[in-house]
Amino acid sequence: MMDVPLTIELVIDRAERWMGDVEVVSRRPDRSLARTTYGAIARRARQLAHALVGAGIRPGDRVATLMWNHAEHLEAYFGIPLSGGVTHTLNLRLHPDEIAFIANDAHDRFVIVDDVLLPLLDKVIAAGGTFERVIVVGAAGTHEAYEAFLADHTPGALPPLRETDALGICYTSGTTGKPKGVVYSHRSTLLHTLVAALPDSLDVSRADTLLPVVPMFHVNAWGLPFVCAMVGAKLVFPGPYLDPPSLLELISGERVTIAAGVPTIWLGIREALDASPGTWPLQPGLRMVVGGSAAPEQLIRDFDRLGMTLLHAWGMTETSPIGLVSRLPPHLAAADEATRYRQRAKQGRPPPLVDVRVRNEAGDVPADDSTSGELMCRGPWIAGSYAGGHSPDRWTADGWFRTGDVARVDQHGFIQLTDRVADLIKSGGEWIASQELENALMGHPAVREAAVVGVPHPKWSERPLAAIVLKPGAQATAEELRTHLAAKFPKFWLPDAFVFVDAIPRTSAGKFKKTELRDTYRGHFG
Repeated sequence: MMDVPLTIELVIDRAERWMGDVEVVSRRPDRSLARTTYGAIARRARQLAHALVGAGIRPGDRVATLMWNHAEHLEAYFGIPLSGGVTHTLNLRLHPDEIAFIANDAHDRFVIVDDVLLPLLDKVIAAGGTFERVIVVGAAGTHEAYEAFLADHTPGALPPLRETDALGICYTSGTTGKPKGVVYSHRSTLLHTLVAALPDSLDVSRADTLLPVVPMFHVNAWGLPFVCAMVGAKLVFPGPYLDPPSLLELISGERVTIAAGVPTIWLGIREALDASPGTWPLQPGLRMVVGGSAAPEQLIRDFDRLGMTLLHAWGMTETSPIGLVSRLPPHLAAADEATRYRQRAKQGRPPPLVDVRVRNEAGDVPADDSTSGELMCRGPWIAGSYAGGHSPDRWTADGWFRTGDVARVDQHGFIQLTDRVADLIKSGGEWIASQELENALMGHPAVREAAVVGVPHPKWSERPLAAIVLKPGAQATAEELRTHLAAKFPKFWLPDAFVFVDAIPRTSAGKFKKTELRDTYRGHFG
């Protein structure tokens, strides 16, 4: 067999040669839509690669991006690794101090930034972030303009790429300590891209139009830009406008068939559709991929009611990120409605090439849907270490990555995450899974969002407290919600307190920021 390295060149060459006329649409900060093609993006990506090499970027050097989702960001996804550099997507939702720490920890040399994000970059630099060159997409002011940087390139040979070379680096959310870098190779990215497109995975094809609401700075937008370029799916980028009406306008106007984002996004979309039925005509069978945190079963039911399909997937920065996908196997197609929804609300089974196990102190847990353990995984796009060798204890002696997620396995091989190890509540010596309570609470017709945390208790060590956001115009009492839970959980699991809030604090990845909730209500029980 031919020894063809699995590098990003294969995706770029294919996109340019065979999918060159496929559209890529970007919403600009002024809300206008800019249209280009994969062919133009591939050519400009090569210009960027030559310009970076001419500017002194060498194999392995980090080039940061601080950008929203748009075509130039896709050019960077391709052009930086073509130059031999490593794309480092900076999370613009973090505090400037944290961005500065991450940029310096990664040893970023250059940064490509949107003009609308220059005020943020100024704060990052003031916080100690250092970059040799600042290249601005849009109005550059006193900085270097992206278009001028591309124009000032010298055609020539680009450095040869090996499939084991680093392609990109993303940092973890840092919920349990300092953020840590995860380096993706060309090989790991190509294999992830191939499997993500499979029918039993995310099922993306040339016939699709995909809207990645998930930011390109969040685990490479779950790898979807690479998938779309490989198969030739039309891409629609939302820019900075992630409110439900703006997204629905794009979904409707561009005839989107797949969209991807965190549950918070889809909660807002559901409410907008219910509030203004018929305003945005959508494609029949529109599919929404949900990740970042668990989707409540009620949300899956609601989208079915609206004529759309919500697909549950799970992953982490360390898993590139696809680790589990929840697709009903054929033998469950005729199961009763409750069973089908229960299965779809689980995180599902691993795609090809990923191996998982759920293990506790007694070994691998039985497939009884009740015994819990920690989810572990391994595979060709699962991280084998962090950049700099941080936290080596996250890997077992026999090479499995410890996810920190508590899970169960049922007789169909479906995995359900019940909590993070760090978020389990220990009350009177017994464990309570906060995520299971949250999902049940969000099944109540009046509840929009719910987060459950353990709060210090003078007698029981910890007791659950539930923070509740009600749907607009809805009402519910603490006793009503406790009764709703009592039919499903043991009495000692039921929260001792319910607090009704306008919003639940979230991390930059859209997950509940439970550390802040625990700090806020630390003294609630005296």
